[in-house]
Amino acid sequence: MSLCFSVVIQINNSSFAKSTLDMGISDEEWERLQKALDWPGPDQQITQLDLSTNPVHSTFSIVELKNSYKVGDSISIVITARDHNKNLKTYGGDFFQAKLFNSKLKASVYGEVVDHRNGTYSVVLLLPWEGQAQVFVRLEHSSEVVQILKKYRESSFPRSHYNGHFEGPGTKNTRISEVVECNLKWGAERSLRKGKCCCEYKDIKTGTEWQCERPKKLSCNKLVGHSMGRFESPLNRFENQLFSKKVTNVAITGDKTSINVLPNTEGIGTTERCRSGLTTPVPAGFYLKDVWKSFVCSAQQFNSTQMGNCLKNKIVYMLGDSTTRQWFEYLEKNVPDLKRMDLHTPRTGGPLMAVELKNNIIIHWRPHGVPLRFSKLLITNLHYISNDIDEIAGDSHAVVVFTFFAHRVFHPLAFYVHEVAKIRQSVVALLSRAPQTTVIIKSGNTAGRKNIFQSDWYTMQLNTVMQEMFRDINGVIYLDVWQMTSCHYLRENIHPGPVIVANEVKTFLSYVCPA
Repeated sequence: MSLCFSVVIQINNSSFAKSTLDMGISDEEWERLQKALDWPGPDQQITQLDLSTNPVHSTFSIVELKNSYKVGDSISIVITARDHNKNLKTYGGDFFQAKLFNSKLKASVYGEVVDHRNGTYSVVLLLPWEGQAQVFVRLEHSSEVVQILKKYRESSFPRSHYNGHFEGPGTKNTRISEVVECNLKWGAERSLRKGKCCCEYKDIKTGTEWQCERPKKLSCNKLVGHSMGRFESPLNRFENQLFSKKVTNVAITGDKTSINVLPNTEGIGTTERCRSGLTTPVPAGFYLKDVWKSFVCSAQQFNSTQMGNCLKNKIVYMLGDSTTRQWFEYLEKNVPDLKRMDLHTPRTGGPLMAVELKNNIIIHWRPHGVPLRFSKLLITNLHYISNDIDEIAGDSHAVVVFTFFAHRVFHPLAFYVHEVAKIRQSVVALLSRAPQTTVIIKSGNTAGRKNIFQSDWYTMQLNTVMQEMFRDINGVIYLDVWQMTSCHYLRENIHPGPVIVANEVKTFLSYVCPA
């Protein structure tokens, strides 16, 4: 008999444990995930702000800068982290973001930061366009902040709260409404810390448990609605200092020299047909004149007519959050004669459906199940992604695309692994019964907030989990929008700007209708 590992977390004298069996994965897979997610940190407890990484004193430099380069060449950058006293850091773990850009050309490319765990970092940046280019590096979070993010991610402290809306009959033909706090039940015996606890709701297929404070007048079976609730910060005074705007998401100084890139007759790029089974390189592509040029496969620039032709006789199931709703809205506006049906649901909350009768196009969008930070929705309309996939027959006419990141950054990593394992199980079953089905995972994107609630570091870690857990699943396409959002010139937002969404959708369609 094999023994399951247990994930044991101790925060503020509140502990919980979850085994790999609870998560629905093997011991070996959990070990592999831990290696992929490994992130260094301080080699001692930091209790003074001046010992943390300071973006003002941290710098970057270009290694052996030349007078000119050719398209397809690369440059190397070294980042040196220093604290507030200008001392060199002796350990890694800082969360830097790097890119190459040209504002006039509306060009940019992502660079992956390599942590040498000694206070220095390196980046290799591809030079993919002709003309000038500059390097940009920012410190999103110090290593000290990342340790705090890790600590509270695994804590039973509920950073995000939710509301349950109960409705039922009262006396003399009246209706009673009550709103109470709700939250995920995972690990901790009681994540709801006040009130008369609890009404509990367990999804039979996924095993996910939801709980609400018990209403004063209505019974537990009168839960009809769900909405976002308040945020609650666990940070103490010192931790808040580490998150301050002066040291969070700040550009660092470095070599601002314009790099001269000459044309190259050999060219760069790929002619590989877009399909499943392709790896995502770094960089996965680049922007030039606001058009994303993919290095994964030969992505196309669809016009409206071509979009309609691509989706002819297709049923597209979009599952997840409001970023896939942005895709739905883009297609709604750009595919000729595609019209939204009135399903008598909230315009932004869904579920939504659009149809085009001439070419027999049907597009669905549905938000995933709780936890979910949306305006009030009917609880019956919130389905877990794995359950929805189980209801899809599939085949060559069916396209399933899902994203599952933004609303899971508030909750323990083990819970996320549990949910991804359920989704994977459903995807494998779908591809087994209908192998011609197109299945696409849209990664999480960078966001505007850089705090204890919605840090990009959280999303990046969840992206890693999703990639690792679907790495060996044949027939699944992973679309990396992280790189597409992190290197663009638009201000980062949980809802990417129209230019980015257009490029995301056209890349998505390149897999649906490969050249």
